[in-house]
Amino acid sequence: MEASHYPERDLHRAILAEGLPRAWSIGIYIGPSPFNLSPAPGINNPVLSSSDVADVPAGFLADPFMVLRNGVWHMFFEVLNKQTARGEIGLATSDNGFDWMYQQIVLAEPFHLSYPYVFEYDNEFYMVPETLQAAAVCLYKAEEFPGRWSQMSQLVQGSCADSSILYFEERWWMFTCSTPYEHDTLRLYFADNLMGPWIEHPASPIVEGNKHNARPAGRILEFDDRIIRFAQDCVPEYGTQVRAFEISKLTSSDYVERENDQSPVLTASGNGWNSLGMHHIDAHVVANGQWIACVDGLAHPQTEAQLSSG
Repeated sequence: MEASHYPERDLHRAILAEGLPRAWSIGIYIGPSPFNLSPAPGINNPVLSSSDVADVPAGFLADPFMVLRNGVWHMFFEVLNKQTARGEIGLATSDNGFDWMYQQIVLAEPFHLSYPYVFEYDNEFYMVPETLQAAAVCLYKAEEFPGRWSQMSQLVQGSCADSSILYFEERWWMFTCSTPYEHDTLRLYFADNLMGPWIEHPASPIVEGNKHNARPAGRILEFDDRIIRFAQDCVPEYGTQVRAFEISKLTSSDYVERENDQSPVLTASGNGWNSLGMHHIDAHVVANGQWIACVDGLAHPQTEAQLSSG
């Protein structure tokens, strides 16, 4: 298919050709709650960057999600392949959540992939990566975790970005941005079965015409009797910071949320690996009651090169 059919792919080609500031990489934060996180002491962020990728020429890494299996953390993330200008899904592992070893690309398609929302259900692992160039939200299953995945179904039709899945009160819920280049509309779907059929919520779109809080920014949490969704703040530009919203009512007929008092939860630092922005979080509670999160940050390519070499 001609490149003009793939505006996101065209954007990545422009980034690579012109050296635009899109040097995303991945860091680890910790804290007492998902609203109060900071760089882990003694950790040299970023823990993963393009220089760690050995099997494809990588432009950047972004959108990390991690799951714990048999005492080992498995992190999945977008790797921008500079040769194809497409995103592919990479894997890294860690025994402690702080020291990471890149493994390999585990999923690549003829279309762009990113935002590998991975989750476990009924002792199986599933992934809903962003597949907007396929004009559908696609569900993948691990045929052999963590390295072999196959597409099972197309859950929702349409070019949607950063679809985020939650199982709550015996129903599946999906939050997805239906304006992937404007970042200003959030739609909500639900289903009794993961495979569908998926039904659009009567209150959907739950966000419309608002770049501050429409586009999902990571895993949806059930925390302290609350449901928390994270949103990318795309003002003044895409990937500026991450905001948190508490969902107080989620039924097949009603939806109510409010912004958390500690929002935004991730912001640009002004220097180093996340100097220009942050737009993703996946937070997990660990045994001591602390939280650990994989996050991403945006720096100028020259800064990333300095960090990688030093």
